[in-house]
Amino acid sequence: MKKTAILLAILSLLLYSGCKKEKETIDLIDFEELDPGQSGYWNGSGNEGGFGSGNGWFVNNYNAEWSSWSGFSYTSHTDTGTGDYTNMYSSFTGSGEELSEIYSTYYYSGTPDTLKFLVPEKVTNISVSNSTYAYKTMLNGNEFAKKFGGPDGTDPDWFLLKLTTLGEDGNPVIIYSIYLADYRSDNSSLDYISNVWNSIDLSESGYISGIVLQIESSDTGQYGINTPAYACIDNIRGVIKPVD
Repeated sequence: MKKTAILLAILSLLLYSGCKKEKETIDLIDFEELDPGQSGYWNGSGNEGGFGSGNGWFVNNYNAEWSSWSGFSYTSHTDTGTGDYTNMYSSFTGSGEELSEIYSTYYYSGTPDTLKFLVPEKVTNISVSNSTYAYKTMLNGNEFAKKFGGPDGTDPDWFLLKLTTLGEDGNPVIIYSIYLADYRSDNSSLDYISNVWNSIDLSESGYISGIVLQIESSDTGQYGINTPAYACIDNIRGVIKPVD
């Protein structure tokens, strides 16, 4: 009798665990279901205010008067050679992560933008890369922005994407600083401008309601960042909070 009771207890526990696992939903935001059209990009010119993918809502601000945008776009551009504003949508890697076709390009206009989750999510990965425009400008400089490192390569320049996770109550949890270029080392051989997709685990923040993005650079003047404030995003993976 005692043995039967123990077996029943174990069975109940296994069934309970199974139910818990069934409620766990994996979210992958890889943008592959989105269609950038013949232009190869979507920038919010229809004043939609943003776009959805997976469990995420990506805010977009479009200014029809100036035909300009900020926040998030999505793209299939692959140009790794053109280093000016006509190539604002391309990742310097030449594709999305893992050679995927579609990814998001983020542009910071001076005001942080928020990626919102429809349901709280524990993010185990977000991948980011330099845009070709930013990469080439940091490498060579242009009429508006300096060459990183300066003439002799010793200037301690840096360029980073800052991610601030928001808890379920909407308050900041953790700030993650992803250096997409870093020339601060005393050893110049360690200086770099990132040319790959970089994966960041945000799960330490727990279940979050969103991520606030902004870009910072050592090359900043009275009117803001001189370095083109673009970064590319792909493959946001996470676990959606189970429903009790």
